[in-house]
Amino acid sequence: MIDLKQADKLFQRQPGSSLLGLAFDGSRVEGVHVRRTNGSVEIRQSFAAVLALDPSTAEVDLAGRELRNQLDAQQIRERWCVISLPLNWALTLTVKLTEIPEEDVADFLQLEAERGFPYAPDELMLAHSRYTTPDGSKFATLIGIPREQVLRLENVLLAAQLRPVSFSLGLTALQPAGEASTAGALALLPGETGVAMQITCGGGVVVLRTIDGVYEQVGAERELQVEQLRREIRITLGQLPSEVRDQLQLMRVFGRGDVADEITEEAEEGARDWGAKLEQVRDHTAQEFGVKIPAGTAISPALALAVRRLAGVEGMEFLPPKISQWQQLTERYSSGKVFYVGAGAGAVVAVVLLAFLIQQIVIWNWESKWSRMEQRVTELSQMREQIRRYRPWYDESVRTLSILKRVTEAFPQDGAVSAKALELREPARVTCSGTARNRDALVKALDELRKANEISDVHIEMTRGNSPLEFTFNFQWRGPGAQ
Repeated sequence: MIDLKQADKLFQRQPGSSLLGLAFDGSRVEGVHVRRTNGSVEIRQSFAAVLALDPSTAEVDLAGRELRNQLDAQQIRERWCVISLPLNWALTLTVKLTEIPEEDVADFLQLEAERGFPYAPDELMLAHSRYTTPDGSKFATLIGIPREQVLRLENVLLAAQLRPVSFSLGLTALQPAGEASTAGALALLPGETGVAMQITCGGGVVVLRTIDGVYEQVGAERELQVEQLRREIRITLGQLPSEVRDQLQLMRVFGRGDVADEITEEAEEGARDWGAKLEQVRDHTAQEFGVKIPAGTAISPALALAVRRLAGVEGMEFLPPKISQWQQLTERYSSGKVFYVGAGAGAVVAVVLLAFLIQQIVIWNWESKWSRMEQRVTELSQMREQIRRYRPWYDESVRTLSILKRVTEAFPQDGAVSAKALELREPARVTCSGTARNRDALVKALDELRKANEISDVHIEMTRGNSPLEFTFNFQWRGPGAQ
C-alpha cells in the first residue's frame, strides 16, 4: 500500500554525488566543492574569501548576490550545499537525565529547553547530544540556534541560487563525540573572531562554546592573547565535574595556520602537566567517515560536513523542516472526507453504518490511550504552568557576581585603585565609589573597564583630592541578567 504522505519524496530532487560545503565565520566564508566516486571523494574546487556584507545583518538580496559572485569567480555551479553555522550563534544548556522512560526523553528535553533558554520553543532550532559520566550518571547537552538567524541565512543562500540540505556545526564534524567507552577529548579550532572549543566524553558533547577576546589587533596583524585563552580554558575545565575532567586524555588543535601552530606550542606544557596527549591536526585522515580523501588535504569544517553528508553519517541538524505542496494536499484530503462523500453519494446504508462503527472503534481506542496517559499529561501541564509563572523570579545569571568580577579584573592588583561601595540601580546602572593613589591610576582602571564587552557608557560623577583621590563613577551593565 502506498503511503500518500511519503509519496512527495518521489517527486523531490535530492542531492546526488556532488555537494558544496560552506563554512561561515564572521566576515569570512570557506567553500569546497566535492564529488563522490565509488568509495572515494574528489575535491573539485576549494576557496576562501572575505565578504564585504555580513549575511546575518545585510540585506538578503545584496548578501546573496555577493556570495553568488564569489562562487561564479571560482566557476562553481553546484546548487546543493551543506552549511557550517557560526558557533557563536549557538546557545548551550546541560541537563541531567532522570530515570524516565526513553520515549519521554524528547518531551523532557523540550521542557528543559523552554525553561533554560531565553527563547520560546518555536523560536529555536534545537539539537542535543547525550553522554554518560564514569559514575553512570546520564546528561544531555542542548544546543539551540535562534530560528530567525537560520531562516535569514537560508534566504541569503536562496538568493545566491543555492539549495541547503543541512545546517550543522563544523567543529562537531571535525571532532565526533565517539563511543561512551572512549576517552574524553578537548578540541580547539581557531577562527576569524575567536577560538571554537569542544569537550567530548562518554559518547557525547559536554562543552561547546566560543572563546572570544583572544585576538588583539596590532597594526594590520592580529595577535593571539595566550593568557586570555589559557584562562578561559582553565575556567571551563574548572566548571566540569571532577569525574568528567579526569577522563580528558586528549587535546587536539585543528588547523595549519600560524595561530594553530602558536596554540599548539603554548599548550604543550599545560597538556603535559595535565597528563593528556597533545596533537595538532593539520590534514584530514585518509578514510574520513568511511570514504577515501586525497592525501594531504588541509583540515576544513566545510569539507568535513560535505564528506559526512555524502557518506550518510548523521550529526547535529538545524535545518528548518519543509512542508511541500504535495504534503499539504494529502493532509487536506486524506482524512476520510473522500470516503464520506462517496458513501453519501452512493446512499449505501450498510457502508455508512460500517463507517460509523469504525469511527466509534477508533474513538474508543484513543479514549483508552488517553485514560492511560491523562495523569502524566496533567502533571506535565502543571509543571509547565509553574515554570511560566515563576520564571521571572528565577534568575541564574548571577548578575551581581558577574559585575564584581568585571570590576575586580579592571582594577590593578597592586591596590592603586580600590572600591569602597558598589551600588546596582535599575535598569542595570552601576555606581562605584572608592579611592585611587592618583588620577593616572584611576584613568587606567577606567580604560580597562571600558574594554569589557559587558560594560558601556562609563562616566565619572565626582573626584576629590589628589593623592589619595576619592572618586565616584557609573557605567551601564550589558552582561548576564541585564534584562
